[in-house]
Amino acid sequence: MHVQTLEMDEKGASKPELEDAETGGRLMAPETNAEDVVSPVSTENANHYGDGLDTHHLPLNQNSSNLEVHLYRKRWLIVLLFAACSTSNAYQWIHLNIIGDKVVLYYNASLPKSVYLQQVALDWLSMVYMLAYIPLIFPLTWLLDKKGLRLVIIAGSLLNALGAWLKCAALHPDRFALVVFAQTTCAIAQVFILGIPAHLAAVWFGPNEVSTATAFGVFGNQIGCALGFLLPPEIVTSAQDVEAIERELKVMLYGGAVITSVLFVLVLIFFQNRPPSPPSQAQILAASGSSDEAYCSSLRNLFANASFVLLLVTYGINTGSYYAIGTLLNSLVLYYFPHDHVNAGRIGLTLVVAGVAGSILSGIWLDRTKCYKLTTIVIYAMSCVGMLCFTLTLCLSKIWAVFLCSGILGFFMTGYLPVGFEFAAELTYPEPEGTSSGLLNASAQIFGIILTLGIRAVTEKLQNGMLAGNLAITAVLLLGVVGTSRFLKLCAES
Repeated sequence: MHVQTLEMDEKGASKPELEDAETGGRLMAPETNAEDVVSPVSTENANHYGDGLDTHHLPLNQNSSNLEVHLYRKRWLIVLLFAACSTSNAYQWIHLNIIGDKVVLYYNASLPKSVYLQQVALDWLSMVYMLAYIPLIFPLTWLLDKKGLRLVIIAGSLLNALGAWLKCAALHPDRFALVVFAQTTCAIAQVFILGIPAHLAAVWFGPNEVSTATAFGVFGNQIGCALGFLLPPEIVTSAQDVEAIERELKVMLYGGAVITSVLFVLVLIFFQNRPPSPPSQAQILAASGSSDEAYCSSLRNLFANASFVLLLVTYGINTGSYYAIGTLLNSLVLYYFPHDHVNAGRIGLTLVVAGVAGSILSGIWLDRTKCYKLTTIVIYAMSCVGMLCFTLTLCLSKIWAVFLCSGILGFFMTGYLPVGFEFAAELTYPEPEGTSSGLLNASAQIFGIILTLGIRAVTEKLQNGMLAGNLAITAVLLLGVVGTSRFLKLCAES
């Protein structure tokens, strides 16, 4: 849908514009004759479209089935509620791995005897999020397109709360298998949540707000990751006392279960499928054509798009690298800074908070400039440079330098997320945004699993395995930069 927000078409021809009734900005519209645009409807009719209307009617041409564009104040409640659910789910992705040494100590009775296998079992608490996503994203994307946002978010928030309570039930040293099952439940919940931002933004927000709304949706996920890195090392502080670790885990896990339950109730009460009237001309066209669009046909169209396939690979490399770093961060930091558990969490926090800033700024930048190509290559190249600097500063054993470089790495690596979502929607219009963003996320999960398992194996077999693993991620990101250059060249030729 977002092609219609560009100021120029591919041949450089300008498109007619409509005045944005809320912001005074410019909205792009399909070509119309002057007589096709009628005067605004009187605000006396506003009640017909529901409460919370904060714009005047923006009438469209006669080919749009007489539907009109509206922006509702409730759109901000919807995106914030979604962001909160995403936050709670992302928190559960990493909150056990960042205190991995404590988890291994507490559940030692139900873990393998081999230290390497214990670490791999711990890694799977993170990787199960990636693994569950890959087969489930296709039926879930179909469900999103057919049933809409409300059903999907209710199911996701319910599973998220259920997984949190199962972790509470697993508070016993011989119940690591139940921990894995609980984490798998949360991982399935993630499938209902992770691909939503672009779709929610398109359904609820106007053309000049879509990138910003998408960034806020991604923002919720990143806040959850930040809390997942920060809070567990601050709560679970005992070094060797198993009983003390259990008490601290109980505080952490029961607190998470209560919060996820409250969010489920709020979603059940307040979350709405879509606004009474669409927020843009493109949504009217999408709504009118959605019944004729087969999901399998949409997938075929996406995989036939060479530019999108290349974006699929490069996005997967970038985001998969981030997942691998997050999964292994506890081991990585403790390798270079033994017993510095708290700073392991704070380095993760720095990665994510800087990434949140990158996500928001890149979303705002795209809304204002629509400069997708230059933004994409610059952010990707800086992600590679940031990873190299992060690797080298770890070897220097200067903790302040590690914090600085982790911020640079997070700013650009996570800042790429909304750029990838929006560029995919731009390339694949009129295919559903949920389908393209779902495929991007599936690619990231695949690369995340490959890189995590590969780096863990390297660290086990080589004497300087951590250094070799970090350099391997740097090399993979460099390949991503080359692939992105090729991808942009294909876009220019098409």
